Amino acid sequence: MSNSKTTITTGFALPSMVFIVFLIFKLAEIGKVATWSWWWVLMPLWMPIVIGAAVLIIWLIGLIIYSAIKR
Repeated sequence: MSNSKTTITTGFALPSMVFIVFLIFKLAEIGKVATWSWWWVLMPLWMPIVIGAAVLIIWLIGLIIYSAIKR
């Protein structure tokens, strides 16, 4: 008998929900979002990728420095 638990999550992540709100505001010309550039409206979609890439680069630099010191 196994006591393993399976969890299934569905739904939108926070960046997706923020993007949908920004998109609706931009298309409906509501508030300050109506004057934003499309780059800012799409930011919730590309910002997690940028943050992940920055973390990866910092990790790789740390790994290179660590391996150079260890020699």
